[in-house]
Amino acid sequence: MDKDERQRHASSFGAAAVAYAEHRPDYAAAAVRWALDGAPGQRVLDLGAGTGKLTAVLSALGADVVAVEPDPAMLAQLRGSLPAVPALSGSAERIPLADASVDAVLAGNAMHWFDMAVAGPEIARVLAPGGVLAGLWNVMDDRVDWVAGLARVGGGEVIGPRDTPAAWRAETAGTHLPRNGAAPCFGSPEQAEFPHGQRRTADSLVATLATRAGLLVMPQADQEATLNRIRTFLAGEPATARGEFTLPMLTAALRVRRL
Repeated sequence: MDKDERQRHASSFGAAAVAYAEHRPDYAAAAVRWALDGAPGQRVLDLGAGTGKLTAVLSALGADVVAVEPDPAMLAQLRGSLPAVPALSGSAERIPLADASVDAVLAGNAMHWFDMAVAGPEIARVLAPGGVLAGLWNVMDDRVDWVAGLARVGGGEVIGPRDTPAAWRAETAGTHLPRNGAAPCFGSPEQAEFPHGQRRTADSLVATLATRAGLLVMPQADQEATLNRIRTFLAGEPATARGEFTLPMLTAALRVRRL
């Protein structure tokens, strides 16, 4: 995906901000604790915070958190749901915080959108010495048969390589590196994964998948055709056809330290 296409995908979420806030999952608390392990303090920036899914977990864990989000619609949802958390307009490439003002920077399902040639030095600027940068991704566990079937039916625009346990490590291992070959601002990555799940119905799972960037940028006819295929699949699958079920997931995490 080239820079323009990545930007088009990254900026697509605002149109679905209300649905994103309602349907997207949070993050496994164990993964967030791991991401923060070794940070020199409790001051945390949730960068590309969206509607506050990760922000809420950080707050519940007692972090002194500030959120930064570029999309006005997403930011409005975050401020409405978490009014006590400072939430600022900004981006990974232009962070509205002072030098060395946070001990950790976390990004939930967002770090792959950053232009690390610009964002890397900017994140390093706001991190205190010894500070931590971590990306977290919720991946669907396609080792479960029906989830693997869902991935086949939905296609790569719905569940891509970064969204499954088999491939997420390779897909995200270099997420902290600048794409232009410039010197990195962070050390070698550590990766870990943690069990997670989300209670869904067939309808709410379809609504969740409809907030994915690959679907949001599709022409409407293609989007409707894809969602209809998914509905048909879920209606015919014993695990998902009736009532609530648990969508099996992992929260996958990558952690690096400021050089």
